[in-house]
Amino acid sequence: MALFGRKVNTPSPVVEAKRERTQTAEATVGKAPAKVATPFVNDVKEFIREQIFTRIEPLVAVKVSKQELMDSVTRLVSDIANERKILLNQDEQFALGASIVDEMVGLGPIEPLLRDPSIADVLINGPRKIYVERHGKLTLTGLQFRSDAHVLHVAQRIASSIGRRIDESSPMLDARLADGSRVNVIIPPLSLKGPCISIRKFSKSMMDFASFVTQGTVSPALGSALEIAARCRLNIIISGGTGSGKTTLLNALSSMIDPGERIVTIEDAAELQLQQEHVIQLETRPPNIEGRGEVSQRDLMRNALRMRPDRIIVGEVRGSEAFDMMQAMNTGHNGSMSTVHANSARDALGRIENMILMGAGNLPIRAIRAQIASALDLVVQTERMRDGVRRVTEVVEVVGLEGEVITLGTLFAYKYEGDNPDGTLRGTFEATQVRPHFLPRLAYFGLASAFLSTLGVQEHIVEE
Repeated sequence: MALFGRKVNTPSPVVEAKRERTQTAEATVGKAPAKVATPFVNDVKEFIREQIFTRIEPLVAVKVSKQELMDSVTRLVSDIANERKILLNQDEQFALGASIVDEMVGLGPIEPLLRDPSIADVLINGPRKIYVERHGKLTLTGLQFRSDAHVLHVAQRIASSIGRRIDESSPMLDARLADGSRVNVIIPPLSLKGPCISIRKFSKSMMDFASFVTQGTVSPALGSALEIAARCRLNIIISGGTGSGKTTLLNALSSMIDPGERIVTIEDAAELQLQQEHVIQLETRPPNIEGRGEVSQRDLMRNALRMRPDRIIVGEVRGSEAFDMMQAMNTGHNGSMSTVHANSARDALGRIENMILMGAGNLPIRAIRAQIASALDLVVQTERMRDGVRRVTEVVEVVGLEGEVITLGTLFAYKYEGDNPDGTLRGTFEATQVRPHFLPRLAYFGLASAFLSTLGVQEHIVEE
């Protein structure tokens, strides 16, 4: 079957939507001018784009390789430009062909952003404003969609790829792209500025603590302390705001897990990149169009407990599954980890308490706090600071329960000292030199002395 054919009697939606501009452009190029005037360049390119869409065979285009499609579209751009005597150099022809291919089988103008490894987030606020986050800073790009309908078309393509829909009856969508990137879509009438798409890109590179030290996320001593905590099967909660690096840090901590352990991960959208072989990945399922078939994190948490896991890792605790998570940590699943949205370590425990109340509202507060204090060993607080660098700002030990108050002990804290000439923040990761209450656990693994040395305590520990 030919990849391209003339289908003048059945114009594509793109052609129909741009009929007026096409007529203007056709009138311009029909005169075969020696040089296209600057005001008409965009109209001429749009004319070529729509000519290609009238000749394309969509069912065939999606089946060929992207490179083959790119070669065919670029040749067709050149042919149409020569037919109409439009002056486009080779670079312009290639760029136009690439944008057309991205629209056919990709996500339109944002496709190059998804291929850029330096970009962490792509934020689309309607058709005219596309922001990206690089190195912790948001910047406005010069890229644009043609209209609200164009943005909605891309959103619908994302939805259809996972068997979902996005329209006025279902105006919100959480999805995952083929490369693992998370996507959130919200459209009118809920969004007053047109369709908005937020994409958290999936990182293909695995960060380790050596990289964190280089970037200033942790100090060498703090990095070693966190590595030891993960190896010694401490129960750890990573707390922080959106985009503060919680999942990245969780990935690094999970790399310390012994390859012989059986790990079960539970996530809304799979982001964890565990390197061990014995890993079972579980992912939630939203309800279908009829509102049925939902599988929540709590459902998966209960099922995971029947799968004989050594450790359970929950990508983010956000609801009643916190109750089951604390129970798992208290019943032999040491070394379990998760993340939570909170502004401080103390706030993180308060949020977990509230989430447990969602799942077990009949429990007294003291019983809930006793369960949290017994289950958790460490809370690691992360923050994306104003220089764009993500840092571990606090490492807190959960000591126990005094009365009805969970007592905490700070092991490490980031102390801000000033600004460097290049705009980055200057500070130190200070250790409090306090012997943690979980020291016997570290001694069991033979790493108590090593952990104390990271705190600056030179006392020799005799392993009994």
